[in-house]
Amino acid sequence: MLGTSSRNPVRGPGFRNFDLALLKRIRIHETKQLEFRAEAFNVTNTPPLGNPNAVLGAPGFGSITSAGDPRVFQFALKFGF
Repeated sequence: MLGTSSRNPVRGPGFRNFDLALLKRIRIHETKQLEFRAEAFNVTNTPPLGNPNAVLGAPGFGSITSAGDPRVFQFALKFGF
C-alpha cells in the first residue's frame, strides 16, 4: 500500500545504452588522407523509457507515456590535407 511505503516508491525503468563507432583512415599521399566514419547510437534499439506518472490518484498513475530516441546511424567522410 502506498500510504505506508517509503519515500518515492514508484521507480522508472532502467537505462541501457550501447553506442558504436567505426573509423577507417586511408592515406592517399604523405600529406593527404581520407577518413570514413560510421557511428551508431542505441545499437540494440532498446528504447529509453520515461518515468511513470507518479501523481497518486490520477487516472494514469504508474503509466509510462514517453520514450527517448530510437536507433540512429550517422556516416561521415572527411578529406584532410
